[in-house]
Formats: sequence, C-alpha cells, structure tokens
Amino acid sequence: MKRIYLDYAATTPVHPDVLAAMLPYFTEKFGNPSAIHSYGQEVKGAVEDARARICDLIGCRPDELVFTSGGTESDNTALTGVIRAVAAQRRNHIITSAIEHHAVLETAEALEEQGCVVTVLPVAQDGILDPADVRAALTPQTAIISVMHANNEIGTIQPLAEISRIAREAGVVFHTDAVQTTGRIPVNVDELGVDLLSISSHKLYGPKGIGALYIRPGTPILPMIRGGAQERSWRAGTENVPGIIGFGKAAELAGKMMPAELPRLTALRDRLASGLVAAIPETYINGHPTQRLPNNVNIGVAYVEGEAILLNLDLMGIAASSGSACSSGSLDPSHVMLALACPPELARGSLRFTMGKDTTEEDVDRVLEVLPGIVKKLRAMSPIYKPAREGKS
Repeated sequence: MKRIYLDYAATTPVHPDVLAAMLPYFTEKFGNPSAIHSYGQEVKGAVEDARARICDLIGCRPDELVFTSGGTESDNTALTGVIRAVAAQRRNHIITSAIEHHAVLETAEALEEQGCVVTVLPVAQDGILDPADVRAALTPQTAIISVMHANNEIGTIQPLAEISRIAREAGVVFHTDAVQTTGRIPVNVDELGVDLLSISSHKLYGPKGIGALYIRPGTPILPMIRGGAQERSWRAGTENVPGIIGFGKAAELAGKMMPAELPRLTALRDRLASGLVAAIPETYINGHPTQRLPNNVNIGVAYVEGEAILLNLDLMGIAASSGSACSSGSLDPSHVMLALACPPELARGSLRFTMGKDTTEEDVDRVLEVLPGIVKKLRAMSPIYKPAREGKS
C-alpha cells in the first residue's frame, strides 16, 4: 500500500539537497562562528551566505534577519520584545486576531497577565480580518498589531498591505507570522509593509529547530535571550550552524521551485476541494474559497468526528490532520473553527489536507476514492446523523 502524506502544513521532509548541504557542518566544518581562527571564520562565512539566501527569499537585508529556534520563538520575541521596548512610553496595548497561532495568542495572554491590554479581533466566516476593525481598535496606547499572513489551519490569506498602512499611519509596530506562506507564495517585507516577520525552516523542506525573525530598522524591540554577542547581540547563544546552512539551502530551493509549484499545487487543491464537496453530502470548504494558500484544503464534514476520519485515513495509508500540529491530541474544537462561527459539532468534523512537492494527482484521486466510504461508514454509526436524514429522499 502506497503511503500518502498530506500534512505539509505541519512539517515537510528535508530536501535531499538541503541534507547534503548540512552534513559537512556536523563533521569537518565544525568550528564555532564566533572564533577568530580559520575553523571559525570558514563557518561564519557559510552562516552569512545562508542568511543572504533567506533574505533574498523575503526581500530584506542580511543585517535585518535574526536566527531563532523557529516560528514560535520568533513570535514570542516579536510581541514580548516590542512591549518591553516601549514600556517607558506606557504603551501596552496589543491588537491581534482570533485565528492566530497559539504562539501569538498565548504570548498575548501572558503579557495580559503582566498588565497589557489585549484586543482579539473577530474574523468573517471566511476567515478574513476586516482592516476597518483594526483601525477601530487602535488606541494611543497601542504598541503592536500581530496578524498572521495566512492561517495554518484554513489557509486564508490576510490583507496585510492594507493593515500595514493603518499601522504605519498610527505609528504602531506591525508583526506577521509568515511561517505558512514563506516559500509557498511570494513574500516581500516591503510589499507587505511589515516591521517584524516570523519564518520557520521546516515548513519549506529545511530542518526543524531553526527559524528567523525579520526586524525592520528602527523598530523598537529588545532581545529575549542575552549572554553573548551572537546575531549582533539580538539573540545570544552559539548558532545552530547545520540548521542555518540547511535553512539557507531550503530558501534558495524554494525561490527556484515556487514559480512552477504555485500553479501546480493550486490545481491539485481545487481538484481535491471540488471533488470532496461533490462526493460527500453536507461537506463544506472552510476558509476563503480563493484567497487561500495554494496547497491547503480544509473541509468540514457534518455528523462525524474529524479524529475518527483521520484514524481511518491513516489505516488506508493517508496522513492528514484536523488542524494545527501544535494542538494535536486535543479533542476540543479548534479555536480557528469556532472563530469562523462554526458550530462545535461541525468544528469537530474539520479536516485539513495540505500538499507539497511530492503530491501527485494520483494522491488526490486516492483521497477522493476512499474518503466518501469512510464518512459513510462513520455516519452510519452516528446517533446524530440518522435522525437528521429521516424523511429525506
């Protein structure tokens, strides 16, 4: 039985070229980049080359990019670092959306416990945040706005350029979590107008445990980790050199692959979405139908639990998810689904299929072949579904 992986939003396999680029930095090229001897300087040059490749992908300068351990650390640093930097100005107001990643929402909650004021804005049923709501939420104390570029569950892409204009007019720092978009769709920090941008390597065929935070010059922000001059004193600690090298190679490959992958994945996405809605009654697409990531299909299946569907899919060799990998194992409805005003019984039936470079039409067709039968079997056992179907022809 062929195994089919459709959970690329959770993580991606390391590209063979990325692994090949990393391997020497575990063995013969082991120097500490802070050392002044040749071992260290050779590695330092490779780190800066990798940084430049990542900067090319998002349109920034090397001195504007700080390496972190991943998207979660980048998000934490953005929010906490800005709040600490403007504390003397008594600006302690944070604006964010109801569908942000937990790395943003839980950081905002922690800061709220320390005296900050947090405004969590609702989104429309398609997952889009209205920029007018952002403008209306601003106060003289607003320090930072944090709105993700695209949602990790439903794939909806937010109108960041419009929100950034509002932030700039108000003199407020604007942060975005671009973990799901970088390497999948074009991302340019100037076109988006952001001051801070979080990215992660393992979402674009790079290694886990390495990410970055873009910091626009002049942005008020303080470092979270101190104790060394690494990363121009922005993030102390010996660099994860193999991870950085892999991240740089992955960014280079993403830039080359994107022109062909974007339309190919969009076609696969639409094939899967339309096929599922046509084949399974009372199935709905979650999120905006077109303003979404090219590889993301999120569906709501009425009268069944998403976890039960996933287990049955896994038995058929198909790996998908019911939402964020960071909250897997929880039986509570996704906060993203609830923010879309989706009833809890439907929210529990949500499924996320995310595709990548190895996904084929045959993989999509296999899902269309097996999923209707799985849903039919589970609905037949549901005490909710049968009464709802009585009297219908």
